[in-house]
Amino acid sequence: MSSTDGTTAPRKIVIDPVTRVEGHGKVTIRLDAAGAVEDARFHVVEFRGFERFIQGRMYWEVPLVIQRLCGICPVSHHLAAAKAMDQIAGVDRVPPTADKMRRLMHYGQVLQSNALHIFHLASPDLLFGFDAPPEKRNIIAVLERYPEIGKWAIFIRKFGQEVIKATGGRKIHPTSAIPGGVNQNLAIADRDALRARVGEIISWCTAALEHHKGYVAANRVLHESFATFPSAFMSITGEGGVMDLYDGTLRVIDAEGKALIDGASPASYRDHLIEEVRSWSYLKFPHLRGFGGDDGWYRVGPLAQINCCSAIDTPLAEAARRDFMAVGGGHPVNATLAYHWARLIVLVHCAEKIEQLLFDDDLQGTDLRAEGTRREEGIAWIEAPRGTLIHHYTVDKNDQVRSANLIVSTTHNNEAMNRAVKQVAQTDLSGKEITEGLLNHIEVAIRAFDPCLSCATHALGQMPLIVTLEDASGAVIAREVRQ
Repeated sequence: MSSTDGTTAPRKIVIDPVTRVEGHGKVTIRLDAAGAVEDARFHVVEFRGFERFIQGRMYWEVPLVIQRLCGICPVSHHLAAAKAMDQIAGVDRVPPTADKMRRLMHYGQVLQSNALHIFHLASPDLLFGFDAPPEKRNIIAVLERYPEIGKWAIFIRKFGQEVIKATGGRKIHPTSAIPGGVNQNLAIADRDALRARVGEIISWCTAALEHHKGYVAANRVLHESFATFPSAFMSITGEGGVMDLYDGTLRVIDAEGKALIDGASPASYRDHLIEEVRSWSYLKFPHLRGFGGDDGWYRVGPLAQINCCSAIDTPLAEAARRDFMAVGGGHPVNATLAYHWARLIVLVHCAEKIEQLLFDDDLQGTDLRAEGTRREEGIAWIEAPRGTLIHHYTVDKNDQVRSANLIVSTTHNNEAMNRAVKQVAQTDLSGKEITEGLLNHIEVAIRAFDPCLSCATHALGQMPLIVTLEDASGAVIAREVRQ
């Protein structure tokens, strides 16, 4: 409603649900009377309580049960839980065959998940434009207009799923990682079938990377400015800072590349991270201990994986990393849209690692599992497709899980996603007529992080039950909250 001076009443815009992400979330945008954005928030409104569900289960069941919280990245949870349960079983190092089978499965998972995101979820925005009609912003339109990219979308992801099936027993919710090792090696027939395809997959991943670099060159200003802000970055790295998506120590760098944390072990994660809870989201807000919530937040995921590592141990991905880092002049790249570029570099790296492992005879070894003396606590991490994933469990004398804490990749990115949403809203929406295309800019910023909301939502304590009674005009008559 307009007033006599031409201003309008304050408004609230709700985007519900956010589309082309895994899970359910919404965005609320508040505009003042002049139409300027006062605030914008990304709310995660679904809840999945696996940290409570897992309590009381036998510890050897955890790698199978905990991955059920997500059908998009179950392998990451399967392996992180298995690594934590190795410690419960008293095993510090699994046999080489077990280690390489797990790694091969993990690279297959990161390959298929990154392919799913970049081609199926993100590419419609990049290929057709943020303001394109909704009917064009989908994978079907991509397949029709860009059949070569459509081929990559289907067959790169398919190959990653075949790697998971060969190493884990099935494509979704694998069963092979157990405390102390694995329960199968790689069959010769599966190995040979994958070997026959992997060279083609590497060439397609490289072609996709080059195609995206062309997009960046043609949209340099947008790429560097959209939802961009300086931040810290966090990732696991291997010995000497080399990229290792399966195991390693924690590295956190600031926006200039200075190390804030380096060489931290999984057991020390509570010394470095604090999980903050806010009333308006089921997604927690972690930050670095000693820096506070306002200054201690950071980003994880492909952008952090590239920014934090000192080198990549596969040649094509290392050459691509050097090109990428040159954009920042040797400093971390802070552009949010650079997540897509980084994701494609990781895609190439995973394809190269899969090829290396497929020619490793240890995969046909028969020493699959180690044993040790039972312990009561297990903490492990892994670099999931969306970033650092932490699993922490304690087990009682009856072998039953006493407690569990998961810090999921998307949770680490929560503050960054909210800042991206607010920045884009204030830059692109303030004082303008709000259109569906402009609102999609908000979603583009969220999608760059590739959030998996389903496995990232947890609550502290008991979920509240909220009942609100409104009249026909929307006015609240009564509201009751049961904590």
